Amino acid sequence: MIKNLTKTTLLFFSMLTFVSSLAQAQIPQVPKEIRFADLTLKLNEQARREIQLDVDALHRNQNYFKTKLDRVNLYMPFVERELQAAGVPLDLKYLVIQESSLIADAVSTSNAVGFWQFKKGTAEEVFLRVDNLIDERKNIVSSTKGAALYLKKNNSQFDNWMCGLVAYQMGLGGAKAYFGTQYNGKKVVELDRNTHWYFKKFLAHKIAFEGQIGRLVSNTGYLEEVSVQGPTTLKAVAARLQVTENHLREYNKWTSNGQIPGDKTYAVVYLKSGAAPSRPVIASNSTATTSSTTTAQTTRYSQSQPGNYPKVTGNTQRATQPDQIKVNNIEAVQASQATSQENFADQIGIRKGKLRRVNDLNRKDNIQAGAYYYTKAKNSSADAEIHIVRQGETLWSISQLYGIKLSSLKAKNRIRSDRNLVPGMVLNLQEHRKRGEDITILPLNQQRQLGIQQPSTTPTSPVTVTPTSAPDPIPVASNPESSSQRLTHTVAQGENLFRISQRYGVKVDDIKKWNNLSNDNIRVGQKLIIIKP
Repeated sequence: MIKNLTKTTLLFFSMLTFVSSLAQAQIPQVPKEIRFADLTLKLNEQARREIQLDVDALHRNQNYFKTKLDRVNLYMPFVERELQAAGVPLDLKYLVIQESSLIADAVSTSNAVGFWQFKKGTAEEVFLRVDNLIDERKNIVSSTKGAALYLKKNNSQFDNWMCGLVAYQMGLGGAKAYFGTQYNGKKVVELDRNTHWYFKKFLAHKIAFEGQIGRLVSNTGYLEEVSVQGPTTLKAVAARLQVTENHLREYNKWTSNGQIPGDKTYAVVYLKSGAAPSRPVIASNSTATTSSTTTAQTTRYSQSQPGNYPKVTGNTQRATQPDQIKVNNIEAVQASQATSQENFADQIGIRKGKLRRVNDLNRKDNIQAGAYYYTKAKNSSADAEIHIVRQGETLWSISQLYGIKLSSLKAKNRIRSDRNLVPGMVLNLQEHRKRGEDITILPLNQQRQLGIQQPSTTPTSPVTVTPTSAPDPIPVASNPESSSQRLTHTVAQGENLFRISQRYGVKVDDIKKWNNLSNDNIRVGQKLIIIKP
């Protein structure tokens, strides 16, 4: 009998061990190295253990985790879209989960409110309306725009997204006092027990949810957005949308009494049943709701997001001096002002012929202020797999963006000239396109999901074009800016791109495109081209 009891006990403990190991396998494990935004994070064992404890805690109650995941899946498409539009790395999206668990009217002990947990003063700094009628901290679209603006402002002080993220919790002054300048411009960061707790907690949320976002755990439907210009009421909007007023109140807690004022356009969201017709790209390893082909395609397309390239490392504070930075891991230098090839070559200490050769420059090409120029030869392939062509780009500008030789770019895609480029075209940056293989042009709605704004002449349904061995060139969409007003703005003391964009009613990304700016840095007295609609 004792012998049988021993066998039973052993069987019980064996089953317990199996169940425990199965549960452990389902919980994501913290790796030794993590990619976050444009940083490489190297974790020692103690940092890994601390973060793993938080990951385990987030997964401990699976019912609670699934409830939270349902909420994340409802709101995350709006978060991703606004972060992409602002040029903030998508990895920052996990911060909203950490801050509020995507609960619209969440309130902290320090009286921070809403999705991104803004205090009233900070919310007003990023142009959110907070009063007794409207609280945009509870509006997923408005609050994410504000969070993106705040995060970018913080990061501009450090050129390091870890510091910028911690500044979200500490404030910019607190983060400067805490970090000093030790991480400014650094792209490889080692984490240990002294790493700020807030950042380690953020990494736990990133690891816990990274492979889960987009995996449907219940049939909750999806959120649809409509832009509403008041004055009107949720009741009137509900009648138009054929939903109840209470339904709109549940998902739009930013209006306290159901009134929508006429001071600006507000995003109203409501729940629709079924699967979303098209959702923004979700950068995760989850394959639960997509086929392996679709997931691979999504990953490739998401690599070409604005802001990911060029990858600039080194002493970015002295980028205009030789031997200070690398662009796409190639030695390079930034032009401080527009000048000739001869003058620029003399300034950076290389031969004019070499400058022209390694940058694929024509003899008459001038050096553009703020642009990066390589001082060593570019590569035959890029780190990214593909690039999605944007309006106004050329083969040369794309080759510079990724540090790929112009001849290689042309050969891989069987394209000979800029006349063959079409906005939305998917170019190969690593593999050669097969002979006779069609070139895909993404439909306009999919481009918008990726944060790519194109003219309305871009195709609205999937299109393929024949490689350029065909006799007739592919027409390029007309430029809608040709009939707009062209102005010159001189940068004044205290101005930044955001304030200039607000003054003229244009987008920051457009100002950067018109002036060939690779980042947000501008200087007093600099002349900027503005194309006012």
